[in-house]
Amino acid sequence: MFVRTCRSSCNAWTNTTSIKQVRSARTHESLIRSFATTASHSKRQEAEAEEKRQVSPRLGPSAPRSSYPSSAEARQKRDSDREFLISVLESSATKRDARGYLQTFGSPAALTSAGQKKPSTIGILGVPASVAGRPAFVQGPEKETPVRTNEAPHVAVVKLRAPQAWDDVLLDGVAKTLTRLRDLGLLSVIVLDCDDIRPNQASGWHETVTEQTDRLLRAIGQYGFPAAEVVDSGIWTSTENPQIPSSVPSNPLYVGFGKAFTTPLANGHMLVVPPRAYSDASLQYSKADANDIVIALTTFFAGLQFGRQYLDYRELAEKVNDGQPFRRALVDRVIVIDPLGGIPSHRQGHGTQVFINLEDEFKNIRDALYEKTQPTSAGTKDAGVSARATVHLENLRLAKSTLALLPSNASVVMTSPAEAANINVSKRNDPEAKPDGFAGEVKTRTWRNPLIHNLLTDRPIYSSSLPIGRIKPTHQDEEIALSRMPTTTLAKRGLPVTIFPDPRVNRWQPPQPGDPRLRLTDTCIDLPRLVHLINDSFGRKLDVEHYLNRVKDSLAGIIIAGEYEGGAILTWETPFGLDEETAYREGRLVPYLDKFAVLRKSQGAGGVADIVFNAMVRDAFPEGVCWRSRKDNPVNKWYFERSGGVLKLPESNWAMFWTTPEAVLNDQMMRDYEDVCRNIAPSWADTTKPAD
Repeated sequence: MFVRTCRSSCNAWTNTTSIKQVRSARTHESLIRSFATTASHSKRQEAEAEEKRQVSPRLGPSAPRSSYPSSAEARQKRDSDREFLISVLESSATKRDARGYLQTFGSPAALTSAGQKKPSTIGILGVPASVAGRPAFVQGPEKETPVRTNEAPHVAVVKLRAPQAWDDVLLDGVAKTLTRLRDLGLLSVIVLDCDDIRPNQASGWHETVTEQTDRLLRAIGQYGFPAAEVVDSGIWTSTENPQIPSSVPSNPLYVGFGKAFTTPLANGHMLVVPPRAYSDASLQYSKADANDIVIALTTFFAGLQFGRQYLDYRELAEKVNDGQPFRRALVDRVIVIDPLGGIPSHRQGHGTQVFINLEDEFKNIRDALYEKTQPTSAGTKDAGVSARATVHLENLRLAKSTLALLPSNASVVMTSPAEAANINVSKRNDPEAKPDGFAGEVKTRTWRNPLIHNLLTDRPIYSSSLPIGRIKPTHQDEEIALSRMPTTTLAKRGLPVTIFPDPRVNRWQPPQPGDPRLRLTDTCIDLPRLVHLINDSFGRKLDVEHYLNRVKDSLAGIIIAGEYEGGAILTWETPFGLDEETAYREGRLVPYLDKFAVLRKSQGAGGVADIVFNAMVRDAFPEGVCWRSRKDNPVNKWYFERSGGVLKLPESNWAMFWTTPEAVLNDQMMRDYEDVCRNIAPSWADTTKPAD
């Protein structure tokens, strides 16, 4: 019965998904028609350019033929725009994502009163608003967010590690992606990190930096104007102690010539910053740490660089008088493109960490990486493992330091050159290849571009709360399966997670009847804020007295994300017909998710739902939990993707979900789960609506 019902449930949501795919296909068709209109417009431009070339007089024997593009260049531009359109379509942005992107990066003059972007001339910026994406935890109607404007340019501070080990195909692919980000409204300030060279090459470090700077400029220059400029005189070092707030990381470097950065950015140029700093003591340039440069740039753009030699007070006075925040640029992203990719997961067999909530996870991940840099109990140490862990540890600390300077909606993306370029990588068996080099092979697209996807959605490629089995490719060899997984990590400042009682102190277990237990009225829980969270998330009023009476003897614990921005209430339920003593003795108390709530303003964004769900299945109930949801609940597809199974309960309006791996093999457990999900009484003040 269970298998058949599960299959019917899967089919039901599959049918729903198919309907969405049909709608999405219709949307894509209209977008392609829009692109076709653009293509015909480009052809007209091409014809006009050819006509002008024929009538344009020559200015002299050395004069260029014309500034107008040739037919081949116009065709190349159309092909490039088509590929750009495909990459945007593949981002799987929802309407909410698109609205957030357009309100941040769209031109205010091009926004309608509904907050929607008018179609651009190439039909690209209007794409995400109608592209159906994956399910998000959203309940009820979405609220419009007022449009805000700011004249400061949107910037990504990008660190390229070991570019001398990349071949030209790989570097060109990364440059192309960064120019795509520029086209989408995000200018890159690129810091080169050429420290990863062999000792016998150390004497040629300055030559290596110059060579890699020129390579990157040429690569970016292939993809249109405005191209990139080199800023070789903006980073300074000083022996004086800068006057900085206590929250700003100490740094020997600072931006000594700010207009070297702000003027080109105001004109739409990308910037390339070699890893050198000018010393105001020796009046010479010296080698500088790339991470320190990234932090110095972030501090400068965020308006947190103070002191006599750090700030032009006349400029500050002008800004203050105009009532504008003193920020040179809006740093929306810090991007680390490293051959090692993102931060590895400290859970065995999970590949790369998809999402890092730094407020809650930084210490555990840092300690796990640090342990790999130390000798084992036998006194041995794998030099390769230690070196990789050291690099990951530096990238993690860089993410922590930069996000401490930025608004809470900023993020750090750590990825590999291959994924940033959206191409496959293979080690080259070429005797003339660079030592430890990486060669790019242009093949069929195998995943979405993580940088473009993140810019449009502010999310990782796939959700961090998805079970690893839904993500990992199937292969007999575990290492091969892991190597085929994306290696991109998205880090945010995130939210603190509080769990009562703390499972790190005492593991959650069924309480013995009569033992004291947690109450929602305990002083550690802010009951009014908890009630507001539930009411806001579900869009209806909770009958507080009825609910408190119902869970007072069954409460297992509570999970709170941030300042009650999300949460979950979990209980130990007794199956119908059993007393608590018998259920405890026979091990039949059911771990049950009673309430799962996220404030509406935080739904579908910020990863709050993922944070709460992960805390539930990894910390609170790692051995499994069950819950119920209305059959027509729009969140069900989100639940389905994260559950181990689903069962539509006959003769009821409930669908039952569970994460317990062995549930389907245990008939008694399934009957207990079903009994609990059928018989728990709702606790809503409005009884006319269907129960949730």
